[in-house]
Amino acid sequence: MKISTQTPNNTITRDVVEMASKVGNVYEMVVILSKRANQVSAAEKKELDKILADYSSPMDNSFDEVFNNKEQAEISLQFEKMPKPTLIATQEFLEDELNYTTSSKDDLLKDE
Repeated sequence: MKISTQTPNNTITRDVVEMASKVGNVYEMVVILSKRANQVSAAEKKELDKILADYSSPMDNSFDEVFNNKEQAEISLQFEKMPKPTLIATQEFLEDELNYTTSSKDDLLKDE
């Protein structure tokens, strides 16, 4: 997964109204960001599970278990230090790297 070098590790106060001007509605912006954050989170979990699966062993060897636990802990710490999915989604949104469609008022009225 590619993470922008511009993505902060800490939360930054942002002008929500200015951000929402890209889609015209604060609520749609929140939906877009939350859906993308869920995608990022799922991809990170899948990647972490894949890496940690390499350390699981069917044999009971206490020395290997201690060594593997240390390796697993280091890998988990690396993932914890990565920017949170919401921050990644927000940065992608600000850099216009997200593809999304929004509903217009006309579309909503046609459904009624």
